[in-house]
Order: sequence, then structure tokens, then C-alpha cells
Amino acid sequence: MTERLEIILSQIPNGKVFADIGCDHGYIAKAMLCSGKSEKVIIADISAKCLLKAEKLLENEIAEGRAKSVVSNGFQKVSGADVALIAGMGGEEISSIISSAVELPENLVIQPMKNPDKARTTAVEFGYKIVKDRVFKSAGKFYDLIVLKKGKDMLTQEEIEFGRDNLSGDNPTFKERIKQNISKLEKYLSVQNLSQETRLEITARLEKLKKYV
Repeated sequence: MTERLEIILSQIPNGKVFADIGCDHGYIAKAMLCSGKSEKVIIADISAKCLLKAEKLLENEIAEGRAKSVVSNGFQKVSGADVALIAGMGGEEISSIISSAVELPENLVIQPMKNPDKARTTAVEFGYKIVKDRVFKSAGKFYDLIVLKKGKDMLTQEEIEFGRDNLSGDNPTFKERIKQNISKLEKYLSVQNLSQETRLEITARLEKLKKYV
């Protein structure tokens, strides 16, 4: 497994039945069984062709009845899971999967590749509270990892945009990402043909970001 997948795996809570939504190669589902973090797993993907990779990896576990393969659009054909993962998709797609689910698990871990604010907002709207929400870095890229559990929660606008745990100031990786974003905006601001309106917008954004570093 890649470092990114190992970090995600480390944050998935134990459970009886684990569902990997959009499971790709099935590495995390396999690791959940091998580590004893889950008794059974469900590997799910909207594409039967894509699902073949995970089915190949878990063919012994499927034969033993410890793994189940389902062609499913999100959670629509997935039931009985108490822990689930949605990783490697955009925040809008994750939001769509959560909002269209017939049945949602008690524990959910999401790793949006972009638009994490949309995923956070939808998860809370559909009855989840945030357990952990931190930025991590792997192979030179930054990722948001959000651990959720059913319950009530309310997010501030800052928490929606940046992630609650990152705002505590004890995550150097979050500060590194903010500094990188500041650098990109400052370079963009140096372009001579920007409109006054655009310059004002970028300047306001820079002032907002600088308070986090």
C-alpha cells in the first residue's frame, strides 16, 4: 500500500462490517481483514470492470464469505456496514454519495481530493459529527482526512473551509499547505494585467490565509 493509504487505514475505526465505497484495488479492505480491524468487508464500485481488481485481490476472502463484492452507485446496494470509507473522490461526488444513500454507517471516513468543504457540510447535514479532521501530506501532496460518527454537530464557516482540527494551530502540515497557497496567490498577484476587482479579491484572500501561519 502507498503511504497515503496506510495513513487512511490508521484512522479507520474497528468494526464488524467495513464497506469500501469506490474501492479501487481493494488494498484497504484487504488490510482491514488482515489486521483484524474488521470481521467482514464489502467492496463496492459503480463499475463492474473496475471492481475486478479488488475481486482478484480478495478472491480467497470472497470464497470464504469474509468479503462481498457489490456493483453499486455509492451506498445504494450496500447494507449492513457499521464502518465505511469513501476516498479518492472529489468533495462534490462524496456529497452526492452521502445524500443519496439508502443506509449510512455509524462510522464514516472520507478523504476528498478537492472541495472538502462540500463534503464536510453534507456529512453534518446528514447526521454526522466530526471526530477528527486534519490535513496530512504524502508523496508531496496535501490531503484532507475526515473521520465521522453519527451524531449532531455544527460547523463554523472556518471549520467548513479549513477543517476543525487544523484550526487549533498544532498541525504543521496545515500551516505548510497554507504557506504554499499564499505563495501561489502572491505570484498570481504579481501579474500586471489583473483587474482591480480581482486584485482586491486576492488581497483579501491573502490577508485571511496569513492569520493561520
